[in-house]
Amino acid sequence: MIHIKRIYEAYAPADGYRILVDRLWPRGIKKENAHIDLWAKEVAPSDELRKWFHHEVPNWKEFEKRYKAELKESDALATLLPDIKKHKTVTLLYGAKDEEHNQAVVLKELLAARL
Repeated sequence: MIHIKRIYEAYAPADGYRILVDRLWPRGIKKENAHIDLWAKEVAPSDELRKWFHHEVPNWKEFEKRYKAELKESDALATLLPDIKKHKTVTLLYGAKDEEHNQAVVLKELLAARL
């Protein structure tokens, strides 16, 4: 089962295997307190795409399209799948404030379709 969660929310053992899916380390979070099992920078949107999107909801559909295209051109998702398959519960962690419009939402959809 794959979940998504803001990294700023409290750690819970029920999160299972925790994967940070941001390219940049989230502000204000100490690495020793993050309870991260894997930092998968490679599956995060490119800096160019992240800056273009800037978490502006009107750009969401185009962001999804561009992000999926980036992932399709990369082997990052295929590299991540074996790690995910080893765990019953996986939580994708992200730093964005918007819980509905962020890369973890897209990743969850793509990963669920491949499992």
